[in-house]
Amino acid sequence: MEEKEPIVIEMYYTLSCPNCRVFKQLLKDVLPQFGNKFILRMSLANSPRGMIKTMKLGIYAVPALLIDNQIVFKSVPEKAQLIDILEKF
Repeated sequence: MEEKEPIVIEMYYTLSCPNCRVFKQLLKDVLPQFGNKFILRMSLANSPRGMIKTMKLGIYAVPALLIDNQIVFKSVPEKAQLIDILEKF
């Protein structure tokens, strides 16, 4: 049986954002139940590289979460919402 490549989840955040810390913790709590299905990448939105990517993607506020290069959240979701979206992938 062939193993699939993990799906990339990318979270855009800033260091001073309190909602980003909440979202980061939520992801750390939820992702382990999906095993190796996802790989989490954290991108600092106000770094030079992060600023270019957020402008290209049309992200103007953090936290923002992309799954497989699709913006799925632009704020902190409820835990059930996050799990529901992750299960769809």
